[in-house]
Amino acid sequence: MGTNARVGYEAWLRYEAMEEGDLREAYGQRCSSIMASGSSKVLSTAARELAIAVRSLTGRTPVIASAPDQRGAGIVIGVRGKLDPETERAVASDLDGLGDEGYVLRTLPGGAGETGRIAIVGGTEAGALYGVFHFIRLMQTREPIDNLHLVEQPANGLRMINQWDNMDGSIERGYAGKSIFYRNDGFVEDFARIRDYARLLASTGINAISINNVNVHREETKLITPEYQQTLSEAAEVFGAYGIKLYLSINFASPIAVGGLATADPLEPSVREWWAERAADLYRSIPDFGGFLVKADSEFRPGPFTYGRDHADGANMLAEALEPHGGVVIWRCFVYNCLQDWRDRSTDRAKAAYDHFMPLDGRFADNVILQIKNGPMDFQVREPVSPLFGGLSKTNQMLELQITQEYTGQQKHVCYLVPLWKEVLDFDTHAAGKGSTVAKIASGALHNRPFGGIAAVSNIGDDDCWTGHPLAQANLYGYGRLTWNPSLPVDRITRDWIRQSLGCDPQVEQAVTDILHRSWGIYESYTSPLGVGWMVNPNHHYGPNVDGYEYSKWGTYHFADRSGIGVDRTIGTGTGYAGQYHQPWRETYNSEELCPDELLLFFHHVPYTHILKSGKTVIQHIYDTHFEGAEEAAELLGAWRTLEGKVEEGYFALVSSRLAEQREHAKEWRDVINTYFYRKSGIADRQGRLIY
Repeated sequence: MGTNARVGYEAWLRYEAMEEGDLREAYGQRCSSIMASGSSKVLSTAARELAIAVRSLTGRTPVIASAPDQRGAGIVIGVRGKLDPETERAVASDLDGLGDEGYVLRTLPGGAGETGRIAIVGGTEAGALYGVFHFIRLMQTREPIDNLHLVEQPANGLRMINQWDNMDGSIERGYAGKSIFYRNDGFVEDFARIRDYARLLASTGINAISINNVNVHREETKLITPEYQQTLSEAAEVFGAYGIKLYLSINFASPIAVGGLATADPLEPSVREWWAERAADLYRSIPDFGGFLVKADSEFRPGPFTYGRDHADGANMLAEALEPHGGVVIWRCFVYNCLQDWRDRSTDRAKAAYDHFMPLDGRFADNVILQIKNGPMDFQVREPVSPLFGGLSKTNQMLELQITQEYTGQQKHVCYLVPLWKEVLDFDTHAAGKGSTVAKIASGALHNRPFGGIAAVSNIGDDDCWTGHPLAQANLYGYGRLTWNPSLPVDRITRDWIRQSLGCDPQVEQAVTDILHRSWGIYESYTSPLGVGWMVNPNHHYGPNVDGYEYSKWGTYHFADRSGIGVDRTIGTGTGYAGQYHQPWRETYNSEELCPDELLLFFHHVPYTHILKSGKTVIQHIYDTHFEGAEEAAELLGAWRTLEGKVEEGYFALVSSRLAEQREHAKEWRDVINTYFYRKSGIADRQGRLIY
């Protein structure tokens, strides 16, 4: 589908014809033929994707060969142990220790005066597919391919997308239209767009997807019953062709809701038997089904607490049902008291996940993975890393991120989240000494766990450009790349996305890089200061409302009064949350003097006159950042407008309209926040700017 027809639809798989020249000629010659060593659905997908890319980029249609040309150029795609003898010998040294999803890209020497072939070899068919998409990316970003010798394998075994889609077609925290999966309490009839989504995900290395909301409602509860098995099988086939396993979010109370039982007690034999039967049925229909994603005993969802059981009891019961089939249970750790009394300062939502799950460390089955949000609260623009990542050591863990911008502008504002995620992944917990990063813990490498990975809440819907704001595509793309390799530099991810999505014009690359890299800091500047979080309108979470949640049950307080602001989470006088970290973070966060300014109000209640490390008072920091943030938001629009005529017209117009909305909304944030704190503190802005 052309970009003129559906703005941004092709996303980063936009294969615009290359400019005439030596590089285009070299690509065309090197890719004159494609031969797949096998006829499986994934290898067929790989060969087809490469042929499409080569034809679009070079204008030359490659020959699909049945055997490699021993004398000339071409691409050989295959799997370790199933290659032609010559290719197998040529790459043998690279295959030692190659994991199932890893791959080798290697330019092989040709004969005298001849151009050698290029081998793309995976540890499995999925690995070969990832190798093909890497090769396509090299062409899209104009990299040389004459002397390739790359060996890649993913850092994370599970690289997952969580769809929060409901079967009525709505998407919880969706900001890009309706679901591409469901309409009117059923599946869509045409899976073409789902297939296009699978392409996008696989091209960045995603290998798993749960296709329904973790808040499982009435109709979605039926997904595990025979009523939907045929359609699920068809959906699994679509994703399976791209190496992606299908998962389902399940309702813990399903034995009652759709099974006719009187209980969902995880220790009740009839309940265990019922889940075992459901699992067996699913695997008969979908042999490579991944397993279950579970939100239990959280925000009014049913769970084992109803029966006096704990999370390990509930998760292990489901794990027992899936284990014979190789399935896993992903159990979310977003569990807290959501009926908190705002008058009670001893209860702290931030402490809840650690308090719930640390006593259970080591009790979970080996095919259970605990899915832990990056921070202890809820995907805020700034919060500390969850201490569970430094606490648990005997349990499989995975990191949960949020691509959809629930608290970061809802894809109306540009907010590039890759730098935020990099900070999380690189955070050193010191759990097993220096170097105990979240990336190593989530992957399972630090504690030598059998399962691990990263999951994130998707940001796509049925909008033409998938994500509402075209620049929000960079978050989905960057997420996939980081799940494969958390050590990738932000600059490299940004560069690749721009070149793949918008072409290789240096002016476009420079301007869009600047917009993306500044955006997170700008959004933080004009929204919630110094790590305090929230300050949003209740329920929909868009726009400023400083006291919107201050007297609510949700535990999201800032405790602003006439003297100061912030939450005391220290060990001596506060909730004790700082004590959940290892040293040196325990001491750092516990101390007003040592605590980083950007998290000060998360850990401490301080006077407005408290002096930050910048030399400013807290109140002056609030004023300055909100004025500056609004100014910088306006600058983003100006920077984008310099690209008129260099970016496809519809794409340019859509981004322009989004940035114009952000410019105006940033002013609202500025005025609401500054006015609130001026009236609360009675302290004037030293620069005498207009505060209402």
